[in-house]
Formats: sequence, structure tokens, C-alpha cells
Amino acid sequence: MSGFTPAYPKLALPKSKLLRKLMLPWLARKSRHCSIAMIPESSYRRKVSELKLPGRSALFPADVDVIRRVLVEDAEDFPKSVIVADTLGLLLGDSIFVSNGEVWKRQRRMMTPAFEHTRVKVVFGMMMAAADAMTGRLDAVADGRCCDVEEEMTFVTADIIFRTIFSRPLEAHEADIIFKAFRSYQEAAFAHGINRAMRLPEWMSFLAFRRARKTARIIRAALDPIVASRHASFHAGEPQVHHDILQSLVSVKDDVTGTHFDLRELCEQVAMLFLAGHETSASALSWSLYLLSMDQAVQDRVHAETAEVLGDRPLAFQDLRKLDLTRNVFAEAMRLYPPVPFLPREAAKACPIANRTAEAGSVVSISPWLIHRSRSQWQNPDSFDPDRFSRPETKEAERQCYIPFSKGPRVCLGASFALQEATIILARIAQRYRLAPEPGFTPELVGRLTVRSVNGIRLRLSRR
Repeated sequence: MSGFTPAYPKLALPKSKLLRKLMLPWLARKSRHCSIAMIPESSYRRKVSELKLPGRSALFPADVDVIRRVLVEDAEDFPKSVIVADTLGLLLGDSIFVSNGEVWKRQRRMMTPAFEHTRVKVVFGMMMAAADAMTGRLDAVADGRCCDVEEEMTFVTADIIFRTIFSRPLEAHEADIIFKAFRSYQEAAFAHGINRAMRLPEWMSFLAFRRARKTARIIRAALDPIVASRHASFHAGEPQVHHDILQSLVSVKDDVTGTHFDLRELCEQVAMLFLAGHETSASALSWSLYLLSMDQAVQDRVHAETAEVLGDRPLAFQDLRKLDLTRNVFAEAMRLYPPVPFLPREAAKACPIANRTAEAGSVVSISPWLIHRSRSQWQNPDSFDPDRFSRPETKEAERQCYIPFSKGPRVCLGASFALQEATIILARIAQRYRLAPEPGFTPELVGRLTVRSVNGIRLRLSRR
């Protein structure tokens, strides 16, 4: 077991109901900047927590039966909350990550064939090419100097998904633009979404809304022209030479309605795939490297595993299944720092939620952050312990309460893609470099659309 326990935001509320009520305006302001910072410490021990919002309430269940009902058994009674559209709609439109009902069902039918192009063996070569480009960049700074690994993990994961969608690598200047724009978008769009959830006057969101719209346009400007060109070429009947995700999405026809994606839909789906396909992985990989830097014993074991399996040679596809500890480090990073900390749903009708009642229209938010640290489900839940995923006593918690990719009909289609990508990247880094923390530096965790660090994750890299 690891000896490292990373810090996380802790909120102790007073016992007095009056004092708690007086704290609500302060909590509301705090929540506009970080969703995790407003979680009371007592919530990690409860089956369900409740937050009173103006005009409605928000429930945060951590009971395994409720999680299964909301995400799996009765998923249609708990559609995605309007909070998702308020925070992501400017960037992703009505794409599959945002939509509900028949629109979502049509999109799911059409998106599934596209993921044939993300089968792990098919994309292995693209991932390795991006990993080679990553080591080329890291070699230049792996002399003991400080490096912000958040930026590099964003670059390499964006490069991988870019190659998979568009059949070409992502250029450095493109990566820089997208990284800065999405970081700004996260802050602005999240604040705007929280304001809307609390039903505050629209003028209070004006500046955040305007900044979110501006940065969304910057990101879409890097993606939409490529999509539009391919869409026009296909519908003009020109020969198609690409075999990638975009080509699948351009050509796919819904079996039920007989329709293609129109240009707007196509651009929104590609934006969703690109952002979801790299941002969540970048978050989890950044925290994985931070955790390894803080626990040298585990890092040495991961290096020993790669040395035993690979020696000095490059990774081969058949090696992936042998890298158990490497995979477990990534799994544990996603447990401690789930990339998407909340999965907001909305009760379509009044219903019981554990020992509470959710009125129609109430927010019912399943929180991987809360569930992954539940005191009743996990042993030493706040400790970095990648070996927990190899112990029999953890299997039930893993099956019931481990949801970094959600579960049920809306489970992430790219989960296998992300796990393979992460194993490749972590193995390449552990094989080649030693990671050490930057003296005096502590990452400042923030939970917005994803779990990131406000001040980056600065580590020292040196060649082994």
C-alpha cells in the first residue's frame, strides 16, 4: 500500500441549521469556481446529500442501489440535466453528450459504428506515433528542469484523438490555442452554468457567458473547417480516401430514419469527440503522473514492470495486457481524481431517492467524486493505493461504485480507447524518465467541467 494521501478540499459545516442557512450565499459564490470545494465532509459518509437551490433542490446520492437505478435501470426517468446544456451547449451544441430522448437515441445509433475506428488494435499505431512525438518533446526538458505535465498530457491526448478523427497529427500551435481556450472556457462556462442552476438573474452571467462563447468559437474554428470540407466532398459525390472517425460520421446513415448527420450535427459531434476524447484522459494522466512523483516506491515498481516486460524496446500491442500495475495506477488516479466529478441528471417525475424524495425537475447528480471516496465502500478511500484494484476485497466496490466512465446506456463509448491510450503513455514515461515533485509546489485542485489544477502540475523530469 502507498504511503501517500493527497489533499483535497474539505468543508466543515456548523451543526446549527441557522448558521448553515447563513452560509448559503458564501457557498453559492464558492461553487461558481469549484464544485468540489462545496462538498461537506459529512457527505462522504451519507447515502444521500441535499443542496437547496432557489426554487428546487439538488440531491447527491451515494447509495449503490440508487446509482444503479438512476444510471442503469430507470435511466430514461433521469435524463441529463439542463445544467449540462447550460455549461457545454455553447461548445458542443446538442451533441450526444448533451442531448436526451429520441434525439439522443438517433445519435447513439449513428455514433456506435464510428467507434469501429477506435478499436484498440486499429488505433494502436496512431497512439504509438503520438507517444513517440511526446517523448521527443519531453527529451528536450528531461534534464531535471521543471515541466508542466498538464500541458504535455493535453497535447499528447489531443494529438491522439486528432489523428483518430482527422488522420493527421495535431500541430504544436494548434494544441497551444486549444489548451488555452478550453481552460478559459471551463472557468467561464462553469460559472455561467452554476448561475443558471441557481436561477440567478441573467445579467449576473453576462460576462461569463460572453467569455465562454468567445472561447468556444476559438476551439470550433480549429475543427469546423476540416469537418465542413469533408462533408461537402462526400455529398458532392467525390471519391473518399480517408478511413477515420470523421469519414464514418460523414457517411453513416441512421437505420431508422434513413438520414445522415447534417453539417451542424456533424460539427457538434466532432467537437464532442475531440473534447471528451482528450480532455478527460489528459486530466487523469496528469494526476497519475503527480501521484507517481509523490510516491517514489510505486513509481519504481512501475518502472520495474516496464523494464521486465519491455526492456529497452518499444511497446508492442501484446505487451499491454502484461502491464497490470501501470493500468492500476491509472485506475487509482481516476478513482481519486475522476475526470468528470458530477453526472447531473434530472428527475422526470417525483420519486424516492434513498431516504429523500426528489420532486419532478429536481437535480439528481451522481458524483463519481463522492462515490469514489465513500467511507462505507472503500478501504482507506483517500489514500493512493493502486494495488487495491488487484485485491479481492475491492472487487465489489469496483463493480458497484467505480464509475469514471459512468455506466448504463450512457456509458462512455471511448472507455477502452482511453484505457489503452493511458497505458501506452504511462508505460513510455515510466520506462524512460524519473519523475520528481517540484520543491515547494502543490497543485491547486479545481472541479469544474473536469478535475484539473488551477496552477498546473509542475514536475521535474530526468532521463533514466
